[in-house]
This record gives sequence, structure tokens and C-alpha cells, in this order.
Amino acid sequence: MAQRRLHGLQRVLGVNALFATAYGNVGSSIYYALGLVASFALGLTPLVFIISGFLFYLVASTYAEATAMYPEAGGSSSFARHAFNEFWSFFAAWAQMLNYTITIAISAFFVPHYIGGLFWEPLRSSPADVIFGVGVVAVLSLVNVVGAKESAGVNILLAVLDFATQLLLVLVGVILVFSPQTLIDSVQFGIAPTWKDFFLAIPIGMIAYTGIETISNMAEEAKDERTTIPKAINRVVIAVFAIYAVLPAVALSALPVTKQPDGSYSTLLGLPESQGGFAGDPILGVVKQIDLGPLQGAAQIYVGLLAATILFIATNAGIIGVSRLVYSMGVHRQVPDSLRRLHPRFGTPWIGILIFGAIACVAMIPGKADFLGNMYAFGAMLSFTIANLAVIQLRRSKPDADRPYRGPGNLRVRGVDVPLFAVFGALGTGLAFLVVTFLHVDVAAAGIGWLVVGCVFYPAFRRHHGLSLTQTVRVDMPVSLVAHEAEYDSVLLVLDPRAPSPGALATAVRMAARRRRGIHLLVPIVVPASSPIDAEMPEQEAAAQAMIERARLEGSRQVTGRWQKVRAGQAGRLIVDEALQLRARAIVMPLPPRQAGSVFGKTLETVLAERPCRVIIQTDPQDRRAAAGSPAR
Repeated sequence: MAQRRLHGLQRVLGVNALFATAYGNVGSSIYYALGLVASFALGLTPLVFIISGFLFYLVASTYAEATAMYPEAGGSSSFARHAFNEFWSFFAAWAQMLNYTITIAISAFFVPHYIGGLFWEPLRSSPADVIFGVGVVAVLSLVNVVGAKESAGVNILLAVLDFATQLLLVLVGVILVFSPQTLIDSVQFGIAPTWKDFFLAIPIGMIAYTGIETISNMAEEAKDERTTIPKAINRVVIAVFAIYAVLPAVALSALPVTKQPDGSYSTLLGLPESQGGFAGDPILGVVKQIDLGPLQGAAQIYVGLLAATILFIATNAGIIGVSRLVYSMGVHRQVPDSLRRLHPRFGTPWIGILIFGAIACVAMIPGKADFLGNMYAFGAMLSFTIANLAVIQLRRSKPDADRPYRGPGNLRVRGVDVPLFAVFGALGTGLAFLVVTFLHVDVAAAGIGWLVVGCVFYPAFRRHHGLSLTQTVRVDMPVSLVAHEAEYDSVLLVLDPRAPSPGALATAVRMAARRRRGIHLLVPIVVPASSPIDAEMPEQEAAAQAMIERARLEGSRQVTGRWQKVRAGQAGRLIVDEALQLRARAIVMPLPPRQAGSVFGKTLETVLAERPCRVIIQTDPQDRRAAAGSPAR
């Protein structure tokens, strides 16, 4: 589930981990996008997925170039900050917040439809589906507030199972039900579907491809991000397009478009459950139409439960995305501190989680899946358009900046390198945004209302704090949030509040820089035996906090830290336990003054005796010792 606090973002994710996590998010959307698109596009549903897949390819190229250039969390918001200014960064982040909120709502809304399609029919219709979906969001919001850990391994396993299942469904469907003639007969150009519905279906089809933000948001955790991020994005594009280019054709072959007695056309793939359709569980509907003989029952249960589980995980991923985004916006002074404030016990931005979880629940109450889909398209197309424009601007404003990856299709115009993929991507997603806005009054009202609220709030908030709309201000915080298990290596730096050691900090910074690891500073405060362990020690506490702040200034965002009170003789055990918890690759400590009968002192002797990793003893010039650190044996 959600992630508790981490001691910094560490670069440990390779291509496979990035790909699997991103596909887990992208692949989940087909479980509801197929029915939503089919309700509009009818027999042209396969063509819509191919067109939207091409747009996805252009957008993915934009994200690959910009994320490799600026490997930091934030996606389009980060790109806009570097290309334009802080206001446009906020605007993009506000659109992303709408995406995450609707992701939570739409994923949770479809969970009961798949469960109901297997076990209890009432869950497939209102109000049971709404109540169940709201319950899913409420439970996961509370779980994320508490900060129960999620297993990255489980998520990767589910992503692999998801991809394998979709691939198997395509292969079996092609063999058993695929019929080119049925697809041809399902199309009545201009009638089934109408041109209006066809163009409306394209931005909705983009729903199936919009998990690409995931890789961008994991950029700060990617190993060798200059190469792994573009490779992971390209793999996602290939895998997703390979599935989504064929699966809709299989689905339309199994559930073809038919003419109704009243002269209208429809497919069970896009009809609601109240009319005997499978709009709420389209993948399960496809499986039910394929004759698998003795395996039919088992296949239905497997696909239905897998789909419900994947959507449950997608709901949780949306909540994690909200928590991470609201925290980032708070750090950049885009929203009030209260929204990013961490729970004193659980270390999670609980206020932001509960507020946006509640908004997702409200969005579910009408029980309109098509409205949720169009709202998602509204926010996603706007966010993608900003990302494309940011890459175009970066090519113009920073032509000599280091670009580890360049998207395909570039044209030199008057000395400016024009990224054609971003130009056509911006045109495509921009037009899709206009289509979904102007052809849906309810979506326009809700979406534009959301943007207006943000554009009114942001200037008022910034002026209240004496900040300009375009100035970038970052609040350095010791805690970072990620959507993955915190099994990351780091460097543990231990300092005595009474004796600062600039050399020890410099050594830790050098070590962390080599492997892109984080630094966690621990400052033990020894409490006399005559005082309770929680006794107030204002001078020592202030000195420890000042030491942490100085370390952050020198080590930038690499450094996190805390102080903790201990009894005399227990600091060594505290340090060892902290290193084990952090999975530290090294402990850096200054050489303490000599004590009677001991060269190193009891604390250091304990650390050396029970060391869980390499221990480096730093000596400073002012101590008239050698300046270089010496690794312990």
C-alpha cells in the first residue's frame, strides 16, 4: 500500500523496475477505457486506440527527453518550471492533481463491477457500485495516512501477470474469435459511429495510455537516469501499443456492433450493465464471449479477480500520487503548508490525502463512468500539452543544455532545433483537450471550474506570503515520499553536537555523490542518568538542530537528519540499529578524543564490534590528525 517516510530518494531502480511499475499503471486503464471508448466509437474502437496510441508515442518521446534532461519528480510540472516559470509549474501541477483525483475515482468505481460480474450482480449497478467504490477510496486513504508499506516486488509481479494475461487474451482471441469481416461490418461511417462521437472517443482513448507520468515521478530513484528512463519509456510504448492495437479488435469481434430495433447501433462492449452490456467490466465481458471449454469458469474468475486487484492497486497508486504531488507543491510554496504537513506519528501528508480522497469520492457519487472518463481526458490532455510546449520552449531557450536523449524527428529552423514530435504532440493533445471541453458541457463546467479555483487561489496564496507568481522558492525538508519500498542504501553520518566535524560531513558527501546515495545525519544527545530520558535539554537540542541545518546547506537535498536522546553508553547500539534500518552502505564518524583505557571510546568500539557495513573514521586537521578518512577493517 502506501509508503511510510524515507530518508531521501535513492537511485536504485533499473530499466526493468521502471518498466514494470509504469506498465502496471498504464495497463490498468484498459480495464475501463475499452468500454468507455466503445460506447462512443463503436466499430471504429480499434482505430481510435491506434490513433491515441500514436499520440501516446509522441507524448512519451516528450517525457523521455525532458525527464532525462531533468531527472526529478514532477512530470509536466517540473518541465514547465524549467521551461517557463513557477506559475506554469503550478498550473501543470494543478492539472495533474485533477488527473490523480479522477484516477482514484475511476479506478475505485470499476473495482465492484468486476467483482460483481463474478459473484454478486448488484455490485455492477448503482448505488452499490458507488458505495463500494467510495469504501475502497476511504479504506485506502486511511491506509495511506497510516503509511503501511507496499511491496515493490508484489507490484512488479502483478504488472508482469497483467501483461502476460493481456497478451494471452490477445493470442487466444485472435485464434478463436477474431474476424476481419465482423469488424468491417461493424462500421457505418458517419452513422455508427457519428463523426462527433468518433472524435470524442480519441481523447477518451488516451486514458488507456496516461500512466507515463509514473516513470517521470520515479526519475529521482532511477539508476543511470540518462539512459534507463528513455529505455523504460520506449519499452512501455512498445508493450502497450502491441497489446492495445489488437485487443480492441478481438473485443469487437467477440462483441460486435449490432443494429437495434429503433435504428440505433450499439455493442455490448459499451452498453451499461442495466442494458445487459459490459461497459463496467469490458475485459471480463470479452472472456465470457470466448468459448474456452472446461477452462471457461476458471478463466473468468482469474481475469475478473486480476482486473479487480489491478484496479485496486491503481486506486492506491493514485492516492500515493496525490500525497507525493501535494507534498511537492507544498515544498515549492504552491499550496499551504498544512496540505503537505506530515502526520506527527506516521510521517505522511495526511491532510492532503484525506482532502483529495474526499474529492474523489464526491466525483464518484453521480455514478457516471463516462463523466469520469472525460474528466480524466480533460486533465490529462492539458497536462500533456503543457509538457510538449515545455520541451519546445526548452529547445529554444536552452539550446546548448545537456540532453542525454533526443526524441525522434527534429528539424532545424532559423538556427533553432525544432522537436517535431513535441510540435505534433502538442497539436494532437491540444485539439483533443478542446474537443473534450467544447463537446461536453458538464466536463467543461467542472474542469474549467477546477482550473479557475486554482488560478484564483495561487496568486492570493503567493501574495499572502510575499512571493511573486513566477519566483521559484523551495523549502528544504528532511522527508521525501515515494511510491516504493524503502529498501535503499544510504550513508549514515554520525556527529556529536558538542564537536562539529566538517571533515566527516565532506567525506559523507563525497561518498554519496559517487553512487548517488543519500546521507542521513544522526546526532545522539546523551541524557544524564539523573534525568528522565525525555528531559528537556534546550541547548543540546538547539545545537543538534543547527548542526542538521548546516549539513543540509552543504549537502543540499541529499541530506536528511534527526537527533535522538540516549543514555550514556547506548549511542553505539543506536547507531548500529539506525544503520540496519537504513540499509546503510557506510557509517561515517569523527574520531573522538582519547579516553582512559580506550583509543576510540565506547561508542565507536560498539559500532566497530557490531558494524553492519563499512565504518569510516574521519580525522579533522584541527585535531592535528591526518585529514583523510581511514576505513575500518
